Amino acid sequence: MQNEIITWLLSGDVSVQYQTRRDILKEDPHTLNSIQNRIQYEGWGKRFLLKRNKNGHWGRWYYQPKWTSTHYTILDLRNLDFPKNNVLVNESVDLVLRAPTGDNGGVNLSRTIKSSDVCLNGMILNYCSYFLPGEVRLGPIVDYLLQVQMSDGGWNCAHLKGATHSSLHTTLSVLEGLNEFKSCKKKYRTDEIVLAEKLGIEFLLVHHLYKSHRTGEVIDPKMLRLSYPSRWRYDILRSLDYLRTTQKYYDERMSDALILIEKKQHENGKWLLQTKHKGETHFEMEKVGNPSRWNTLRALRVLNHFSQNE
Repeated sequence: MQNEIITWLLSGDVSVQYQTRRDILKEDPHTLNSIQNRIQYEGWGKRFLLKRNKNGHWGRWYYQPKWTSTHYTILDLRNLDFPKNNVLVNESVDLVLRAPTGDNGGVNLSRTIKSSDVCLNGMILNYCSYFLPGEVRLGPIVDYLLQVQMSDGGWNCAHLKGATHSSLHTTLSVLEGLNEFKSCKKKYRTDEIVLAEKLGIEFLLVHHLYKSHRTGEVIDPKMLRLSYPSRWRYDILRSLDYLRTTQKYYDERMSDALILIEKKQHENGKWLLQTKHKGETHFEMEKVGNPSRWNTLRALRVLNHFSQNE
């Protein structure tokens, strides 16, 4: 059956084809480069690019509306593995890096709130490190995120409002950003980033990726429902996929989440799109309740990775 699933994945959008060939079939880099380059000219990648305004933004400026703003569109492009050398996208990424700095440091995309949002800065570091890996303006974002890490090892965008416990949502966004920054091989606060990641990952694992560390109960049932795009929201598949990219070996505290992912596989071997997050979109990649190439691809690569590393 897996061969049929691979064939189905390879009949999807070129971005899914690329990630399937890279992560499941492990094809050679030369072949992969030519496929990745097509993402800007075909399918979803091309459709996102056609929605770009003449001023370099999508939607209405940096953050409005969800999910057609500049911020979330660039995040979508990053998750497609859109080519890094596209001039138009890089100009838009530069616009984000030229946004004001908040009173507390970090990039501030808000016109009305003076303080920078931690979760947003995690996402910004993620896609800016991906598209502009040599950019010196990434350093202050790293400084800000390291500064606001909480004593339990995670992060919370409500820390300025007195939050004393980290958020899985915010923590995962920051970890993804730090991981992408580290992968661009900039020699900047590397030891501190590695330690911050270690503490952040431990925060995820203490919660078994979705449970209260105090009661063992599910923190939020929405975290168990598979969506794509994830936006800022945390779910177990996104979390496991992040842990896969860090080359994290299997930890028994992942087991319940992995079992849940396995149980969500449909009898036809595919995973469904279980939910989507309300908001305006440029277009729908997949429909809720239907087989999802994104969720199937991500579930397969997660299960393959951790079964090999137990």
